[in-house]
Amino acid sequence: MKENKYDNSDFFSQYSQMSRSVEGLKGAGEWHVLQKMLPDFAGKRVLDLGCGFGWHCVYAIEHGATHVTGIDISEKMLEEARKRNPSPFIEYQCMAIEDFDFQPDSYDIVISSLTFHYLESFTDICRKINNCLTPGGAFVFSVEHPVFTAYGNQEWHYDQDGKPIHWPVDRYFTEGRR
Repeated sequence: MKENKYDNSDFFSQYSQMSRSVEGLKGAGEWHVLQKMLPDFAGKRVLDLGCGFGWHCVYAIEHGATHVTGIDISEKMLEEARKRNPSPFIEYQCMAIEDFDFQPDSYDIVISSLTFHYLESFTDICRKINNCLTPGGAFVFSVEHPVFTAYGNQEWHYDQDGKPIHWPVDRYFTEGRR
């Protein structure tokens, strides 16, 4: 699948205006829960799959990680990551997550936020992650809830006054690409 809509200028422009892009982690809706799930980063090697603007990468470094590898398929995302979240301890690489060389026992922590819904096989990526984690390593991730892709246009339905009345969830249980 290897979807990369983030290098589309119009899409990237819209994404760059979202609160998560402007405010970083505090602007990400899932952060208040994801943060509680994260392990201690002190002295750890971290892999961030789908790192985007690098917010999780720099968070890991600020909390004691010795090295972070941030992978993203979008060169535009990584360009912003290098500008907004630079560090000599962060290595950003442009590639599809599925193409990364997951060397055995090379990371203590693997994190990924809102990325796996772009992948064709969750099972395959979990096998690769399991291979690259050290014994006792941690794997923490979040995924987009399927309600956001249950209906094709992903838009609110509005009443005649322009007020949102509901989010359509047609075809919620239909499996396949969306």
